[in-house]
Amino acid sequence: MRMGELAPDSLHVYYCDFAYEPRGPFRMASANIADASAKTFAELLSGPMVDIYVGEAKRHWALHRNLLCHHSAYFQEHIGDDAKKKTAKLELLDSDPIAFELLVKWLYQGRIDDVSAMPVDKKWDYAHACQKLYVLCDRVSLPQLKNFAIDQFRKGCNEAGLVPGPEEMKPIYESTPPGSPFRKLVSKIAARQIMDPESTSDAGTYKMCFEGNADFAIDVINAIRQGAGGKLFEDPTEEVGCAFHEHENGANCHSGSGSGNGK
Repeated sequence: MRMGELAPDSLHVYYCDFAYEPRGPFRMASANIADASAKTFAELLSGPMVDIYVGEAKRHWALHRNLLCHHSAYFQEHIGDDAKKKTAKLELLDSDPIAFELLVKWLYQGRIDDVSAMPVDKKWDYAHACQKLYVLCDRVSLPQLKNFAIDQFRKGCNEAGLVPGPEEMKPIYESTPPGSPFRKLVSKIAARQIMDPESTSDAGTYKMCFEGNADFAIDVINAIRQGAGGKLFEDPTEEVGCAFHEHENGANCHSGSGSGNGK
């Protein structure tokens, strides 16, 4: 049994008349398609096809409607009721075709590739593809594949020795809802980079993420607070001298001025 797979008896299949007439409510898949019986798998690969167009270039796939609806309530809602047609059409023009390739592999094979088996120079590209896959799965209601995608993303970053920058983090906050695990992940990465004394990143590095997205700022600050382990900063009201004055370092504006003394 491969990573993330469930026992065969936990596999639920849509009830469907494969002559294309719907008879009632469907049950969603809760386990890996690779565990389906030969009979079930053959039924899922029968019936009408769906034309799916992905990305700005409208890259085309023709996929089995029964299989799509077996996996996802999103597909059931958008193409499952089109029972009188032998084909249906769905456009995902703001999704990434590379991410959709991974989704198709998982739909038919129940797995995606493991980044650990890839050369080092391919790991980051695959991690980035898994980030886009996560966003796609969030849209089409595939929680199991979302979990696989975020795990491969984390592993790919770790094994490549790289972390996402603001240009990768910004789309996550634009494409996922508040409370998303991927938001939590990238905000903790940003917080760690900001606090790492050996990192060249500081808060300004993430300016493009902070702008227009208060959630990112809140999540990063909360992550820093968590990571600080309860350590309290020094009280700035107790600092002596001219720490908050506007003059050159080393100067003392109170010297000989009679204007008052430091606290």
